[in-house]
Amino acid sequence: MRTPPLTAKSALSVTLSIGLIGLLFAPLLHAQEYPADVARGKAVYQRNCQACHGVGGWGDGPEAQALKIAPTNFHRFPSFLKSDEELLRTIEHGVVFSPMHAWRGQLTDGEMQDVVAYIRLLAQQGR
Repeated sequence: MRTPPLTAKSALSVTLSIGLIGLLFAPLLHAQEYPADVARGKAVYQRNCQACHGVGGWGDGPEAQALKIAPTNFHRFPSFLKSDEELLRTIEHGVVFSPMHAWRGQLTDGEMQDVVAYIRLLAQQGR
């Protein structure tokens, strides 16, 4: 059995069909996830987090003393208990009634994931 040749009209029809399927299912699809980049996370952390959380993540940054609520010390046990999703949610949305503000709109999703990876690395390191 021979397949009929693909005409310009049938090629256009196939392309449009694939495009429509893509539009219908786009909300259900997610971008490909890449592994977090710790080096990029360190740069983002130094630029945006270090002033409060400190160089080593001990919550002792230069701005920490001026805050009424102390920044998180990533070496304390409660920080180890938080999942990556909880840390991402905190970075993304901030913490109500605390100086930890939301970073959504200022950092990309990838940058937030990179910072979480760097925070995990900091938490494993000693002073």
